[in-house]
Amino acid sequence: SLYSSGVNNEYLKKIRKSDSNKIVKNLNMEVDFREIIGDNPDDINDNKYGNNNVKGPDAGHGTLVAGVIAANRNNKIGINGVAEGVEIMAMRVVPDGDEYDKDVALAIKYAVDNGANVINMSFGKAYSPQKKFVEEAIKYAEKHNVLLVHAAGNDGVNNDSIEHYPTAKFDDGTISNNVLTIGASTFKADKNFAGFFSNYGQSVDIFAPGVNIISLLPENKYTMANGTSFSCPLVTGVAALVWSFYPELTALQLAEIIKKSGTRHSRLKVYCPEKQTPKQVKIKFAKLCNTGASVNAYKALIMAEKFTGSISK
Repeated sequence: SLYSSGVNNEYLKKIRKSDSNKIVKNLNMEVDFREIIGDNPDDINDNKYGNNNVKGPDAGHGTLVAGVIAANRNNKIGINGVAEGVEIMAMRVVPDGDEYDKDVALAIKYAVDNGANVINMSFGKAYSPQKKFVEEAIKYAEKHNVLLVHAAGNDGVNNDSIEHYPTAKFDDGTISNNVLTIGASTFKADKNFAGFFSNYGQSVDIFAPGVNIISLLPENKYTMANGTSFSCPLVTGVAALVWSFYPELTALQLAEIIKKSGTRHSRLKVYCPEKQTPKQVKIKFAKLCNTGASVNAYKALIMAEKFTGSISK
């Protein structure tokens, strides 16, 4: 610890006093790295920017997500992805955990234009100054029959009260039908079923495991992680799996199948993830999302089979 190493309050005061001028001189808080690389975040037509020279091991979030979706199931090594064999289009949208609305919008449009069927969005933020950029991109994806799967967030708050962007709700009050918002659960349907960190609310569609998730890292490594970032790709994997068997489904039909086929937990009471709520307070899990359910890949496949069969008849 700091104290056992001799770094106590008196030491810190001396350092703060003697080095204050040095800190002011050497740390320029006005640096705008976007400006350095020639990017205007308020201009959606300015799309020639970024850094493609990204190496591990630090840049590992996307690898974790990709592993949940599509890790090889038959090599007897490591983990099993949900939808082995699907093609991953890797895009670095969140540099250093700070995505702008323009980044999100351009990434969605690029993915749509280059053949993506399902877009996993394991990111989010509490503000959206250029929300119209993202709304237009979501509408563009819906027009091209592309499903968007978005992480609900890890702040332990109600998304109906504190929005977590991007959202399926547009400023004009309409709701996009091609966006699924995913909360995080554990693997066991008991009082701790809701992930202790997971955002929730009626704007969240369904939950999926996002606690103690083992997945891949760069350089042939594995790790365990928590987050809606990892429950989100699990649902993305289910969507890809179902669509690979039943490609005649539309994105809107697939979204409805995933929601309606989920395992209902109507009687289950869980600890509320809300950070301001005492740990001993329980609520019905059904109140944490609009379906009251957790994703069920098997039931989704069965429902898709019945749905497409009824269409063909």
